Amino acid sequence: MPEGDTVFATAERLRKALAGRQLSYTQFRVPRLATTDLSGRRVVSVRSRGKHLLIDVEGPDETRPDVGAVSIHSHLKMEGAWHVHPLGRRWRRPGFQARVVLRTDVAEAVGFELGILELSADPDAALDHLGPDLLADDWDPDEAIRRIRECPDDPIGAVLLDQRLLAGIGNVYRSEICFLRGMLPTRAVRDADVPATVDLSRRLLWANRSRTDRTTTGKTAPNARLWVYGRRGQLCRRCRTPIERGHLGSIGDDRVIYYCPGCQT
Repeated sequence: MPEGDTVFATAERLRKALAGRQLSYTQFRVPRLATTDLSGRRVVSVRSRGKHLLIDVEGPDETRPDVGAVSIHSHLKMEGAWHVHPLGRRWRRPGFQARVVLRTDVAEAVGFELGILELSADPDAALDHLGPDLLADDWDPDEAIRRIRECPDDPIGAVLLDQRLLAGIGNVYRSEICFLRGMLPTRAVRDADVPATVDLSRRLLWANRSRTDRTTTGKTAPNARLWVYGRRGQLCRRCRTPIERGHLGSIGDDRVIYYCPGCQT
């Protein structure tokens, strides 16, 4: 499931393949961008912001690369993925799922089933609503703490998913963070240790930013990587109480959340 660490790792792969190289071919397979052609332009950088991915492309005039510069903004949502491979290699997904194709002289990057795909002349302004990025070099924990504390009555399980407060946490991490902090997802923010929760969130995503398979337990076996997420009915690894699954439906959050009623209060 794509969360901040997945997008960070995806940006790293795309950066190695595209950054500093000229695009020899581009194809956008969404109606509003169908006539767009960025071939001949150089990719300046590839970066992530929370769950958003930006491919910055210079303008068409080499003497004034900032004029007409754009960013290819994508969001994986639930099903999306970017694949990078040498030219000529067969795609690992069917062609009808492709939304954008970018080629250089040595590599091809294909975005499949992207939840968001658009061009932006000022992507940072467009994403200005996001909270501090948990994986950014300029990560600001104090600002994240301040924003979360402005929601004292909200359940901690809800605010962890609010990208306006801190960016990068998804459904897997919120379940795991609540377990590791011993909090039921329904605990009010005012009753939570917000600084410790923010610190743990940063450490978990940072530790997994370059992993193929994330782990919150420190173990890498397929059935041992997570404490509670996806383990409904299985015994808690700590107290042996069966893991439960629920919703925070009262606040409009229909995503499931997993928790241990023995370890979390």
